[in-house]
Amino acid sequence: MLAGLTVSEVFALICAGVALDALFGEPRRLHPLVGFGQSANWIEAWLNRTPLGLVFKVRLLGVLALALAVSVPVVAIAAAVAYGPAWTGILINIAALYFALGAKSLWEHVHPVAGAIAAADLDHARTLASRIVTRDLSDASASDVARAAVESVLENGNDAVFAALFWFALGGAPGVIAYRLVNTLDAMWGYKTQRYLHFGWAAARLDDAMNYAPARLTALTYALLGNTRVGLACWQMQARAWESPNAGPVMAAGAGALGLELGGAARYHGHIEERPQLGAGQAPGATDIDRALRLVAAGVVAWLALLALIALAAQWSGHA
Repeated sequence: MLAGLTVSEVFALICAGVALDALFGEPRRLHPLVGFGQSANWIEAWLNRTPLGLVFKVRLLGVLALALAVSVPVVAIAAAVAYGPAWTGILINIAALYFALGAKSLWEHVHPVAGAIAAADLDHARTLASRIVTRDLSDASASDVARAAVESVLENGNDAVFAALFWFALGGAPGVIAYRLVNTLDAMWGYKTQRYLHFGWAAARLDDAMNYAPARLTALTYALLGNTRVGLACWQMQARAWESPNAGPVMAAGAGALGLELGGAARYHGHIEERPQLGAGQAPGATDIDRALRLVAAGVVAWLALLALIALAAQWSGHA
């Protein structure tokens, strides 16, 4: 838990951040991550100039770029919280969690896909889903679009919701901002292309490390709130076959908990990629997209309820 704060105080801060996200969602203008992305692009253009054959040097420059991009804002935030007035620290903590969370944004981006599929407007559903996934959906079936949307919900439920809550509870504003910035850099530099294969190696590995515990807590949350037996079994048997060490447990457990079959063939950049099967049950449809969104929402409620119980227990024991 946050140094110097009681469990009850941490719970109050988390409730405030979650409430702001639920009320306002992602800021439409002046989002801090937009400015961070621009600075990250500048750093990458400055440092990523070494010939590709010099793997060690390219990776070392990637480490330097990662350190420059993340350390400056995190140190500034930590200093403001530690040395500023108490009310400043409270506001910074709440704002940091609010900016890091993406629960309402996830609903706003994915729920319309379900509506378009339900209305049999497949072209619109493909267009909407293409904004949230990287695969090519230009000729995808309704089931394929729904599958892409459900996979996005389950994976982003971890990345944009539960991992943010985890790192805030552990490290407050500096912790959640560090996580969110590393996660953003992974999304920007973590591609296995010629330009980023080695330069983005450090960002990708650090993101894997920071997501390791949250991903497994997310997988457990999905399983406990759905078909627990199937969710846990799919996690145990299928997760290791998935390329990502963290997305595998999250999506396998989520798919099993929802009684859906995910994974399978998908087209990326003109090539069909045969991905392992995740989950068990039926192919997803429009209603399953909203079921996945409700699973994430129920998980947030469950985490808040658990933290409330911990705060009450600490209060009763005299350590609130």
